[in-house]
Order: sequence, then structure tokens, then C-alpha cells
Amino acid sequence: MKTVVTENAPKAIGPYSQAKIVGNLVYTSGQIPINHKTGTIEAKTIEEQTEQVCKNLAEVLKAANTNLDKVIKTTCFLAEIADFAAFNAVYAKYFTTAPARSCVAVKDIPKGCLVEIECIALI
Repeated sequence: MKTVVTENAPKAIGPYSQAKIVGNLVYTSGQIPINHKTGTIEAKTIEEQTEQVCKNLAEVLKAANTNLDKVIKTTCFLAEIADFAAFNAVYAKYFTTAPARSCVAVKDIPKGCLVEIECIALI
């Protein structure tokens, strides 16, 4: 097992890693819309936050020598299920291979975010 670390995505805000590689798979931790350069959440809308989350995931996957096209499964957490359609519009631009997915609304996401996504990808 190998730990994935990149300075091009937000650092973990707790006792976990950005991702782990086991065999030919990478398992990412959930990414929230933190701008890694400032350490803050600048995006306000569900669309803007989803864009930032997808960019963060892409950087973690890049550090693991893979990319969004190799994603097998995503798990998506929304603060409001009413954001589902707007979220999907942005998500579809990044996950063009249509990986398997779970998407649920949850009570709270860390730092008051509107969206969090984790994934499993082939290397």
C-alpha cells in the first residue's frame, strides 16, 4: 500500500491521507472545494464548488499516475438534493466515462461545503 501526497490539492484536514494505492487501484479521500493555493473555500455556488472539487480530485489522481477517465466509481455527497441537476451538469464535464456512482444528500459536509466527492480509479 502506498500513500498519495500532492501539494496541488488541499491537504487533509484530519488524520487521513489524500489517497491510497492498493494494487492497481487508487482510493481517494473525499475532496471538498478548498483552493489548495489559499487554503480557503472561495467558490459559492454548487456549480463553482463542484468545479473546484473535480479539479482537486484530478490533481490527486494525477499524483497517483492516473486520471478522471480511469475512475471506476464515485461517491458524491450534496448538502442539498435540490442541487442535483446543477451538480450533474458540472460533474458530466469531468466524468465523461460515466463511472458507477452513488449520490446522496447529507446533513452536513465539513466546512459548510455544498459538495464532496470521493472516487476509486484504475492506475
